[in-house]
Amino acid sequence: MENFDLNVLYNALLGYAPKVLGAILVIIIGFWVANRIAKMLDKNFRKANLDEDLRPFLITLITVLLKVLVFFSAAGIVGIETASFVALLAAAGFAIGMALQGTLGHFAAGVLILFFKPYRTGDFIVAQGYAGSVKEIQIFNTILTTLDNRIIIVPNGAIMSGPIENLTSPGQRKVDLTFGISYGDDIDKARSVIDSVIQAND
Repeated sequence: MENFDLNVLYNALLGYAPKVLGAILVIIIGFWVANRIAKMLDKNFRKANLDEDLRPFLITLITVLLKVLVFFSAAGIVGIETASFVALLAAAGFAIGMALQGTLGHFAAGVLILFFKPYRTGDFIVAQGYAGSVKEIQIFNTILTTLDNRIIIVPNGAIMSGPIENLTSPGQRKVDLTFGISYGDDIDKARSVIDSVIQAND
């Protein structure tokens, strides 16, 4: 009986081995092709002067979708029914979505930022108490570089939930500076020195 069970198991493994190997090959080759397509699209998007903020978002989204299709193809080769598999993934996705409502909110906020463009890469913004130049707009986060060269990662949902001050958009910015001089100093000379320093650093 034990030998019979082992033989049955052995034959079953032999029967599934080609399918499993085929699925693994499909995943390896499919992921490689997906990455190649992503690189090709990135190159074409750059040539077409696609918006610098929208380009990485689209590349990431397309790459994920292609890899999901590859995964479904591999599942079909093994013999998993796609319909039941999709239903299972939908249920799991719903459960994960309920657990990650904040993350999905950041994703939705990222889409809004990319399409309505309250700020772009390179803009200097103030949001949620942070001030810095926008280094990158990602799907879930916006990366800022502060004046003292710190990297701040702010969730997109947090940024869109409050006021955003874009200091780059108007093109010019007013800065109030206070200079103290004594009563005995020459005001005209002080003003001339200040103007010369400003002109030299304009």
